[in-house]
Amino acid sequence: MNLKVTPISALESTNTTVKPLSLKDCNVVLHHCIDDIDTIAWSQAAPTDNIFLQLDYLKILEQNPPKGMEFCYLLFYKQEQPIGVALCQIQFFKADQNIRDEKSGDKPPCFFTTIARYLKGLVARNAEFNVLINGNLLLTGEHGFHFKQAQLPDSDCIQVLDEALKFALGELNKKGKKLSGILLKEFYESNRSYSESFAKNLAFNEFTVQPNMIMAVRPEWNTFEDYMASMTSKYRVRTKRAFKKGKPFVKRELNEVEIEANLDRLYELYEGIAENSGFNMVNLNRRYLLELKRTFPEGFQITGYYLEDKLVGYYTTILNHHELEAHFLGFDQSLNRDYQIYLNILYDIVKKGIEHQAEKIVFARTAMEIKSSVGAEAEEMYCYLRHKNAFSNKFVKPILQYLRPDHEWEARHPFK
Repeated sequence: MNLKVTPISALESTNTTVKPLSLKDCNVVLHHCIDDIDTIAWSQAAPTDNIFLQLDYLKILEQNPPKGMEFCYLLFYKQEQPIGVALCQIQFFKADQNIRDEKSGDKPPCFFTTIARYLKGLVARNAEFNVLINGNLLLTGEHGFHFKQAQLPDSDCIQVLDEALKFALGELNKKGKKLSGILLKEFYESNRSYSESFAKNLAFNEFTVQPNMIMAVRPEWNTFEDYMASMTSKYRVRTKRAFKKGKPFVKRELNEVEIEANLDRLYELYEGIAENSGFNMVNLNRRYLLELKRTFPEGFQITGYYLEDKLVGYYTTILNHHELEAHFLGFDQSLNRDYQIYLNILYDIVKKGIEHQAEKIVFARTAMEIKSSVGAEAEEMYCYLRHKNAFSNKFVKPILQYLRPDHEWEARHPFK
């Protein structure tokens, strides 16, 4: 059955604005609310292999947003046919709240470290702005936009995206949002030859935060035992020791009813982890995980760790076609040393990835060293930020480099 796309001329409304682009026969439609989107057009233009740019997921996000986050959406057309989509998030950024120094042990800081922290704090207290983000702050990876490759070459994609984002920035400022700039989040090293055009040609400032930790699942791993057999003896011993320490746990997947009954506890455990991360721009909505389970009952899973009938930890995963995404988690950090909760969680995510026959497991950023110890490798992610004021834009890159969280770590190599 041929489903018809709504003509562009019929799309103009209070929550929708149409803008012709400089590229011949191309237009972009700005939607301020997901319910106003032409679902047929979006589904035709969105990637079929990435649920994070499909409307089912985006609706969960808009209806259960992180604190202070707002959204808009860009739908691109060429000769009245949908050819691309882009997700935009609006978020207030204040450096002294979003960037924190990670703890470096019990050793007291030296004089120079103390001065450096003071200066960093001074800059951070004055670094704040509302930013239009192309991408998703809840995820690590390329989830900001998608164009049909057969319709537009890469150089044209960059051009129309930049025009559309500038247009969206202007329209949102007319509505009183007072946005200071545009953030493109984020691109893999393998696509840097493409993405760095934003910095070279469009005055964006390139920067990195922390790498994405990704593990390729080897084709010969049919079971977790196969995975362990590929390890060196040192890491097999370490794995067995972690399982022995975690033996008192009762682990079980939580159903929708159990998730709803434990919302406060799940959020409490998540919050304890989030507050200790080096970089955090979102405060998770309490109902977000529950709505993921309702919408993706098979693809989204929460596994709880119980100790004497008390929920002391959990992790979540989302099956995104050939990738298993390790999503939000939480655990009682006071129990971590005795029971190695976090290491057990990482091994269990590996086990789940093998069971799902995923090609790769995306562990996201933070805690790079321990993630590398289970087989994840670091992939640098490149972001691009441009202040709307050309003069202020000159100072963006040095400030970002100065505020960048420290993450010195040693990569581990667990495999033979």
